[in-house]
Amino acid sequence: QVQLVESGGGLVQPGGSLRLSCAASASIFGIFGMGWYRQAPGKKRELVAYFASGDTVNYANSVEGRFTISRDNAEHTIHLQMNDLKPEDTAVYYCYSGVGGVFWGQGTQVTVSS
Repeated sequence: QVQLVESGGGLVQPGGSLRLSCAASASIFGIFGMGWYRQAPGKKRELVAYFASGDTVNYANSVEGRFTISRDNAEHTIHLQMNDLKPEDTAVYYCYSGVGGVFWGQGTQVTVSS
C-alpha cells in the first residue's frame, strides 16, 4: 500500500520547537519532489518547504530561517524541524510526494498557543 504517514505534531508555546516526520512507502520516496504543506482554518493549503531538486530546497518566506526540511534516504523519511514557532504557524501540516503521482499524508495538527 502506497502511503505517507506523518507524526510529531502537537501543542507548543510561542517560541518553541517541534519536529515533524513523514515516513513514505519506498515507491513514492525521492530525493526531490517531496515536501511539506500546511492549511490553516479558513485558508488555502500552502507550501511550507519542498525539495525542488537533489540539493535545492524552496521555503515559504514566512518560515525561512526558522524551519528546516531534511530527509533520511535510508529510512524513506523526510522531516521538518520547526523552531521559533509563532501562533500564525498553527495549521494542519501535510506531507506531499509528487514521485510517480500525487500523494498526500493524512495531516498532523500543529497548534502554537500560550
